[in-house]
Amino acid sequence: MARKSRKPHSVTNEPSPWVVRFSPMIPGLGRVLDLACGSGRHCRFLLEKKLAVTALDRDVSGVADLRDRLEIIEADLEDGKPYPLKGRVFEGIVVTNYLHRPILPEIVAGVGPGGLLIYETFTIGNERFGKPSNPNFLLRPGELLDVVRGQLSVLAYEDLIVDWPRPAAIQRIAALRPQPSAD
Repeated sequence: MARKSRKPHSVTNEPSPWVVRFSPMIPGLGRVLDLACGSGRHCRFLLEKKLAVTALDRDVSGVADLRDRLEIIEADLEDGKPYPLKGRVFEGIVVTNYLHRPILPEIVAGVGPGGLLIYETFTIGNERFGKPSNPNFLLRPGELLDVVRGQLSVLAYEDLIVDWPRPAAIQRIAALRPQPSAD
């Protein structure tokens, strides 16, 4: 049975200020994964920055107009099948408004040497503002820190209430995978 399409959590086509702030730290002209890309607001922003973008979502209609400018992967990350990008590394991975805990280790593993993870999604406490309110889709306190601990270096982390683009409880992290030492 096909799942109903979910309404996007974002109410804007503008890129997240968190993504805007940290995207200049993505190395060179590296490949960037926009995981659960939705309408493609971050794909469009990253393409403007001359980055090579891979867009992944279960419904890729929001980026269909960009087919000739990026790699598009249509995959349902929650269908129990293996993570479709296992073994691939990216210079940047952007995830916003999405959480599926079983693939968090794969996401972190996909950040290449010198690469950057930019992650922002809802946290416990968001239920007072509306959807998502299911604890399965809300980060626990410090969860993003726990996910990257020992693997990535945290550049910035926040767990707060925001007003834009709508009131929400969110957690966000920017974390870098160190380059291997030349020893």
